Amino acid sequence: MIEKKVEPHIFVVFGGTGDLMQRSIIPALYELTKAGHLKNNCLILGTARNADLNDKTFRQMAREILSKISLKQKDISNSWCDDCLFYQSIGEEKEEDFAALGERIRQLEVKHNFPGNRIFYLATPPTAFPTTIELLGKAGLNKSRGWTRLVIEKPFGRDLESAQKLNKLIHRHFKETQIYRIDHYLGKETVQNLLVFRFANPIFESLWNRDRIQNVQITVAEDSGIGKRAGYFDHAGVLRDMIQNHLTQLLTLTAMEIPAKFDVESIRAEKIKVLKSIAPIKTNQVAFGQYVEGDINGKHVPGYLNEPGVAPDSTTETFVAMSLDIANWRWNGVPFFLRTGKRLPSRLTQIVINFRLPPVSVFDPLGGSDVKANSLVITLQPDEGFDLCFEMKALGEPLKIETQRLHFRYAEAFAPLPDAYQTLLLDIMSGDQTLFVSADEVEESWRLYTPIIEQKPPVYPYPAGTWGPPEANRLFEEKKISERD
Repeated sequence: MIEKKVEPHIFVVFGGTGDLMQRSIIPALYELTKAGHLKNNCLILGTARNADLNDKTFRQMAREILSKISLKQKDISNSWCDDCLFYQSIGEEKEEDFAALGERIRQLEVKHNFPGNRIFYLATPPTAFPTTIELLGKAGLNKSRGWTRLVIEKPFGRDLESAQKLNKLIHRHFKETQIYRIDHYLGKETVQNLLVFRFANPIFESLWNRDRIQNVQITVAEDSGIGKRAGYFDHAGVLRDMIQNHLTQLLTLTAMEIPAKFDVESIRAEKIKVLKSIAPIKTNQVAFGQYVEGDINGKHVPGYLNEPGVAPDSTTETFVAMSLDIANWRWNGVPFFLRTGKRLPSRLTQIVINFRLPPVSVFDPLGGSDVKANSLVITLQPDEGFDLCFEMKALGEPLKIETQRLHFRYAEAFAPLPDAYQTLLLDIMSGDQTLFVSADEVEESWRLYTPIIEQKPPVYPYPAGTWGPPEANRLFEEKKISERD
């Protein structure tokens, strides 16, 4: 990580006893402290409705969380928990509860001689966002004698109308410069490296256009099901859960123009230009699917309708494939294919750039193998790295052409990659919004996908352990896209 200045502040987490806090936030904060980024600059105040917890029991919960994620007990800093972790109940989330929260924050600031810098992290279900934001404003916690920042997890709205409504509410109490809409995919080192890879290597940037590229494929595959998320997922679906945010961010970073400067305003402006250039999506450009029972890695798994908490007649999609057309000079005529789903054969996040074939194959009369298109395979997880696929003559006679790969792997070149939340939390603390999504990005993204949600395309079944329903292959065939594993 780049060394960033972190000023003393209080880090308040709404949903302080929830899954996200336990799974990601506490481990990331601990690792940042252990790495020397925070020192004595950060006090963590967890908040939740639970009135039975206190500082002591909250700290014990944190110790248990750290011990469960393969950290050795002797490696856990008891002093960190005792010195930095605090808890405050917000009861029934009434105005007096937020007034008490504000008083607790001020007491901690006075005791530790902090300058009034505050971060409010909404690690709660999206339905709680409006109430929490409104009460923060009424309690005057949207302002302080230092700086104040608001962090919001996805999903940011359910459609264009709800996203606009939420943005309007937030902007009544917070300025856009205070808001950090978090998408953990943007915290991955491999995702950030997309910009460096493109703009620091002119050998690739000179080929990054419709004259040299046949198509672009972006895949985020999960071999897991919905776990314990049925209450959320069955009302959301994978288009809202994955396409609107994660895959769209990967799309904009892949397709954007070179920014005038490497700063937050310039990068956001180019990403928004991409979204505004995407032609309206038609229903024949989209295929929805829902997994039925099947086998993954030799294990039989139930279908979506048999998952705990899922409505027996649910038509929620667990798979989406779609092709998009970016109507600008760089990309006009180049299809971008997005695909994501649950219970697919493997866990994989990949961007594949397929280049055009030679206009004439001089090897056909010699009886050689078919020449395949060159491709650049960018793997974001797992086994992060890059592969450049090219054609070579195999040894011996007769003539035979084979595909070979030049490859780079992060694990071979660098130390283990930091967790995405470590990167993003450090950026929030240092005031860097580059890896966070703006209000305009959110609304432009929903403007693209809301019509598809409203049209409710048919949902086709696919066996768990396969790459989606056969109907998704139609999109490949119509665009003449050849898949490369």
